[in-house]
Amino acid sequence: MAVNTEKKVHRAWAMYDWANSAYNLVITSTIFPAYYTAITTLKEGDKVVSDKVSFFGLEFTNTVLFDYAAAAAYLVIALISPILSSIADYKGNKKAFMRFFCYLGSLACCGLYFFTPQAVETGIIFFIIAAIGYCGSLVFYNAYLPEIATPADRDRVSAQGFSYGYIGSVILQVICFVFVLGKDLFGITAAQGSRISFVLVGIWWFTFAHIPLLKLPKGQPQSQHPEHNIFTNGFRELQKVWQQIKKLAVLRIYLGAFFLYSMGVQTVMLAATIFASKEIGMKDEELIATILIIQLVAILGAWLIARLSERFGNLQVLLFVLFIWVAVCIAAYYIATTTQFFIVAAVVGLVMGGIQSLSRSTYAKLMPITKDTASFFSFYDVTEKIAIVIGMFSFGFIESMTGNMRNSIIALISFFVAGALILYLAIRKATHAGLAINKVN
Repeated sequence: MAVNTEKKVHRAWAMYDWANSAYNLVITSTIFPAYYTAITTLKEGDKVVSDKVSFFGLEFTNTVLFDYAAAAAYLVIALISPILSSIADYKGNKKAFMRFFCYLGSLACCGLYFFTPQAVETGIIFFIIAAIGYCGSLVFYNAYLPEIATPADRDRVSAQGFSYGYIGSVILQVICFVFVLGKDLFGITAAQGSRISFVLVGIWWFTFAHIPLLKLPKGQPQSQHPEHNIFTNGFRELQKVWQQIKKLAVLRIYLGAFFLYSMGVQTVMLAATIFASKEIGMKDEELIATILIIQLVAILGAWLIARLSERFGNLQVLLFVLFIWVAVCIAAYYIATTTQFFIVAAVVGLVMGGIQSLSRSTYAKLMPITKDTASFFSFYDVTEKIAIVIGMFSFGFIESMTGNMRNSIIALISFFVAGALILYLAIRKATHAGLAINKVN
């Protein structure tokens, strides 16, 4: 497979992280969770009178509904992305699918403007659609990595994407921050400032996504099989990918570890803001400032971990990072003050970008040389999405059963520990086989 090593293509590819990471920061991590919690919580002074919310006639604790809605969104994308990615490989049009989901997600973000206390169902539905658009586009975006970068460049290019994403999202977050906290300057309420932020995310995502959509290669269709329609062929391609993965022991074990620790990583990212708001009582401006710190530190973290992987090896560095995640979760269980949360958040930022970037590039390196990049990355993405479904559902379910969100953290600790054990097995397997995979060269 010819690899386009032009740096301008690498930069264009990374710009999609710049474009869509605003969604990940504003919608999943900061303003939307804070806004959602505020409009679904009834308070008298500082005392919470009710945190219950009605959703199509069913009553939920507000944070539990948030967790379940996120799980539902990721379940949908886990079910449809294998078919879509296989069709994209077969037809050679993964850019068209990437564009469709980008447009879907960005328009849904704009639709969140209509999320008010009287329209909870509308807000949750647009939240789910936006998540589907975000995750769906990433299936095809990630699939471009092995196509545009050589194995030696994939750590760097993957980290470049995450770094662009953190920088772009912070810039838009600051703009949104002005509307939320500087509401008096514009003659609006804090709630209106939040809703304007959701529209800005959609516009930002839609606008900057056209840089990669214009520059990335279109892709070539595979040989046609007239005896199969494109949907049947999609399942056939998935079966072929699975048969190849079964023969690649290190890749198979690595995917198992990735599945387990992704339950923890993604749940922390999605639930951190609501946890801080509900369990610690942090104010919106403190939450937004904290997430900005995480994003800025994550830029350094993605770069630092990429450098460490060059020296010590991808798998070993991932294992080290998992130990840090375990420590973070243990600390999070006990934190009770804003200062403590700031400290833990800074550590999260340091390892958050790194583990995401290194996980993606490690998978790209472990893949066999193939034209079925979208199908192979659909396995990666489906693994991650199902992990999120289980992680978020577990987080919400444990809170609903025990009445205490802190108890949900225990599940996250177990996910990271299990992932570390499986990853250690992958390292042992690679070493025993005499492969140079310890550094994933």
